[in-house]
Amino acid sequence: MAGPSRRTLARALETLADFSDPDAALEQYLTPPEIAAHICHQARLQDDLEGWVVDLGTGTGMLAIAASLAGADRVVGIDIDPDALAVARQNAARIDEAGHGMLEWLRGDATRPPFSCTDATVVSNPPFGAQRGNRHADRDFLEAISSIASVSYTIHNEGSQEFVESFAADEGGNVTHAFSAEFPIAKRFDFHTEAEQTLEAEVFRIEWA
Repeated sequence: MAGPSRRTLARALETLADFSDPDAALEQYLTPPEIAAHICHQARLQDDLEGWVVDLGTGTGMLAIAASLAGADRVVGIDIDPDALAVARQNAARIDEAGHGMLEWLRGDATRPPFSCTDATVVSNPPFGAQRGNRHADRDFLEAISSIASVSYTIHNEGSQEFVESFAADEGGNVTHAFSAEFPIAKRFDFHTEAEQTLEAEVFRIEWA
């Protein structure tokens, strides 16, 4: 069944609320609607929305809600921050008045998913590891993803392709698609010196063994 166009999906996602009080240590940045729309549109085209879709580190629910709008029947968003989950629930209620697939929210450590599964589609915007003490944070997410996913879509800092491909290969996985994306970040923390800056990001689709 045909789902919404990428542009229609992005427009719907632009109405979602941002973090009310973002935590720098958790690298809480709003996933850009355009990237979320692109990921979930591609996932639908690849028939990756048929089973469980899991958003690890869901934050405001951007990717989880995008997956639901794109046609996923069963979606669960996991985050360690209860305040972020409250925003995600509010966002889902705001955008889901017509009713879509089953959408659930779980509080838990995204690097230790609180359930047993081996064939989920995972969508995730893991921390880039930009904060002190948080280096290689995306590796922890990939380790969790490899334990529960048959396929995944993840967003990483520019220059991550060699690392992601090597990690996936070590776990019996394979990067099948990769594309670059602009990740705009508005000033939200004291250490930000510009009103807005744009990071170059990379998105990878991985099929796991």
